[in-house]
Amino acid sequence: MRTEPLPAVAMARAELERSEQALRDAVDHARERGHTWQEIGDVLGTTRQAAFQRFGRPVDPRTGAPMTGTALPGAADHAVELLGDIIEGEYEKARRDFDDKVRDGLSATQLAAAWAQMAGMVGAYESMGTPHAYPAGDYTIVDIPLSFEAGDLTGRVTYSTDGKVAGLHLIPRGK
Repeated sequence: MRTEPLPAVAMARAELERSEQALRDAVDHARERGHTWQEIGDVLGTTRQAAFQRFGRPVDPRTGAPMTGTALPGAADHAVELLGDIIEGEYEKARRDFDDKVRDGLSATQLAAAWAQMAGMVGAYESMGTPHAYPAGDYTIVDIPLSFEAGDLTGRVTYSTDGKVAGLHLIPRGK
């Protein structure tokens, strides 16, 4: 008996959320037992900084208070949509949520040129992986694995608390 497609998607998402929580609990336990962010990053196949950014509980140096640890709701979906617009050549549409500084610094023409330059380095776009959103001080960062014919990059979109795009980068995977 086959499961209907949409309930299967809902079940898979619930399983992913359970797995994410199990991973967070395992990282917390490793930190409690004295393991370093470097060791955890090595096990996860990432850098110590990326492991800390994803699982750490930083303290705001301005106030000494723990940072919220809550990502902006919907940020991952918005980042996927933004990168989808770029992939489809909808550069002006991709700019719709840019904050003033990013909008002033990155025109649709410049965005198109950057995408073309990137394609010249790693080839044609092939696929997008699962986005990961995490808080970073007053911002939410969304990292999305992107695969191209000759290399892999991470699309990184940074959102301010008001949901505006405060940063957009294509970086080598794992940085």
